[in-house]
Amino acid sequence: MTTPTPTSESERKLKILMLHGYTQNGPLFHAKTRALEKLLNKAFPANKASPLAAQYPGGVQLIYPTGPIRLQPADIPGFDVNAAGGEEREAFGWWKRETGSGDYSGLNAGLRTIAETIKAEGGIDGVIGFSQGAAGAGFVASLLEPGRVEAFAKLEPQGGIKYPEEFEQGQVNPRGMLKFAVSYSGFYAPNEAYRAFYEPKIATPMLHFIGSLDSVVEESRCLALAKACEKETVIYHPGGHFVPIGKEMAGQLIGFVKECCAEKKVEESVEDMDMPF
Repeated sequence: MTTPTPTSESERKLKILMLHGYTQNGPLFHAKTRALEKLLNKAFPANKASPLAAQYPGGVQLIYPTGPIRLQPADIPGFDVNAAGGEEREAFGWWKRETGSGDYSGLNAGLRTIAETIKAEGGIDGVIGFSQGAAGAGFVASLLEPGRVEAFAKLEPQGGIKYPEEFEQGQVNPRGMLKFAVSYSGFYAPNEAYRAFYEPKIATPMLHFIGSLDSVVEESRCLALAKACEKETVIYHPGGHFVPIGKEMAGQLIGFVKECCAEKKVEESVEDMDMPF
């Protein structure tokens, strides 16, 4: 793996890991969130005077990895390969949930890909995820918190999984504990094997968006993830299973990221923003 070129303080960027949902991939998630990318670039402009320029003079950088598990047609709910003209989708996941046991098959591979991405980029400041990727965002935030190695070791004799060695080896994230995490339609992993991700509760500030019409992930599963955080910050949007990019919801995201990254809260009305949509 290529060692990242050291970044001078004058080029430091706000780096955000973007984790796609089940059956998606990095490029597709990028395409679906371009409006948010434009908004984040406007909120954290590079080489311009802004309240956060002293911390992130290089602006913002979104990082879109692809999950390591390539999904077959049988793994994709509702997918008909015949209706698709015989073409298979470029569909990937961070893990697959096993029927019956509820185990997350391939989770180690998914977390390994994420750890390698973080190291290759020289560290990240925050993570944003959608659906399965949002559940993964909770995992990442948890794993990078102080004391989490001991939490996993404590619960391992009770059937818990081991702390992922890819996160334990060396300095996975030289920037330390994340400043923020954002979940769009994310969910809690109910299997007892993954309890150490949530006990103790996730200390990283985490914002949870829930679609009031979401028919894919039940509201109770989203709220369970929120309750696994020290501070519950939940916002409902009047839609289904997608990342909302409307003016109000985008403004909530930007305000949250700014509040988490700034030494003091940055007051800026969304009405004054030059919105890209």
